[in-house]
Amino acid sequence: MKPFLFFIPLENFRDEELFEPKKVLEGKGTETKTASTLKKTASGKLGGAATVDFSLNEIKTQDFSGIAFVGGPGVIQFKLYENKELLSLATSFYAENKVVAAICVAPRILAAAGLLKGRKATAFPDDETISILKECGAVFTDKAVEVDGRIITANGPGAAKKFGEAILSTL
Repeated sequence: MKPFLFFIPLENFRDEELFEPKKVLEGKGTETKTASTLKKTASGKLGGAATVDFSLNEIKTQDFSGIAFVGGPGVIQFKLYENKELLSLATSFYAENKVVAAICVAPRILAAAGLLKGRKATAFPDDETISILKECGAVFTDKAVEVDGRIITANGPGAAKKFGEAILSTL
């Protein structure tokens, strides 16, 4: 199987939302890689560091089995849901029948890319995120983890391990 890609903000990604799912996938033999807008060491909200293997413009969808967008304050700080190249990447992964996942506030990226229209989804339960998902046509479920076909969403750090398990079973 091809490696699975995690996309994180360069700063203030939510540590558990990257490290827990990676641990789940790698524990079952799935190779993982990490990407961000630039290829340098990224810093988590809780002080963790992650080596970025690929910058946004280096990602080739055919090289990966799927992608997960990791949440945390950095998603909003860098307005990743407004990054046209990132939105295009999400739609390309989906168009190629790959797993597309997002946790915490990162489902805003999937919503902005038009991938949640008419789909069940969950996210960090703040009013703004819920409102954005609904405006983009998502059916907000308020579950910890929601799987709708190849789209997987989760509501935050407490669901990180289950998020990883859902990705693994969908792969």
